[in-house]
Amino acid sequence: MVMDKQWYQSLVEIGMGGELLRQDICLQLLTDSRVELLFLLDAAYQVRRHFHGREVTVHIINNVSNGLCSEDCNYCPQSTSSSAEIVAYSEKTEQEIIAEAEQAYAAGAHRYCMVYAGRRPGKQKAARIAKLVRAIKALYPIEVCVSAGIMDNDSIRLLKEAGLDRLNHNLNTSASRYDTICSTHSFADRLNTLKAARQEGLEVCSGIIAGMGETAAELIELALMLRDLGAKSIPINFLLPIAGNRLENPQNLSPGYCLKILCLFRFLNPQAEIRAAAGREYHLRSMEVLSLYPANSLFMDGYLNTRGKSRKETLQMIIDAGFTIKSDKTAEELLLHESSDKEADDYTIPGLKSDADLHPARN
Repeated sequence: MVMDKQWYQSLVEIGMGGELLRQDICLQLLTDSRVELLFLLDAAYQVRRHFHGREVTVHIINNVSNGLCSEDCNYCPQSTSSSAEIVAYSEKTEQEIIAEAEQAYAAGAHRYCMVYAGRRPGKQKAARIAKLVRAIKALYPIEVCVSAGIMDNDSIRLLKEAGLDRLNHNLNTSASRYDTICSTHSFADRLNTLKAARQEGLEVCSGIIAGMGETAAELIELALMLRDLGAKSIPINFLLPIAGNRLENPQNLSPGYCLKILCLFRFLNPQAEIRAAAGREYHLRSMEVLSLYPANSLFMDGYLNTRGKSRKETLQMIIDAGFTIKSDKTAEELLLHESSDKEADDYTIPGLKSDADLHPARN
């Protein structure tokens, strides 16, 4: 197949029209050395701009609980299989969680993501989460997403009634590979949680972790599965080399390949919020800003257990590239209030979050 201008334009037309790319074209996009990265990024950007304009949706994560987890996910420093030196705690107070929601809103976040460690919430915990969602939604004009492990219809319905906007549960990797990265729950457990969220009328947030040995075909399989689920938000994480994790060495994640993965998910999920998530700084390096062309969303203030760029650096990148943020404040206004004292982090060594990073409302 000749990869001329018409080939790239066909990707645009198929994406804008909501049609499905053929499997062979998807594979070519990821694996064929003849693919011109800048032409591919331009095609993905045209689809992104058609559905999302030049807006970037900013998310801020709150580790409501951290570590002390019963699950053995080999990619996660919170798991029973990891010896990573993280700060572990059972659950923050309601006051601290709400204070962090206020900070997230003030920092320009469109969505506040509350993440709980553990397998599944019991009835009492689900009721506490619902109470928090109600309180935050009553106080601040910010969307709320919750990630609390495996959940059933009754617990999800409780959160929906409290005003929750989205439920997150990442698929992470393909069904055929899942038992190589986790033995304490199954791929079906994750998928059933997402299906329950859809049944209860909640928007679904679900993504992947690239770099765990998956093939190009498996990435395509996941992108199509998330399309079938109607996922409104798709975080694309790139495995970080965290000392102490069983899965410590990311595989085949060059900057160009990471960008191709983002493009693939944009073409197969054209209307979804595609997020350049964990590993963005580490794996994309000097090409990080190019992630904003296929992706229309990112995290600020770091990720679940690792630090990211400072707010100042992130906002400056968005502004310099000519994008805006989805907020009632402009990126320029927010940048004026960010200190320039903080030294830039060394992203060649992923740093775990400190106690101060995990408890910003205490500072």
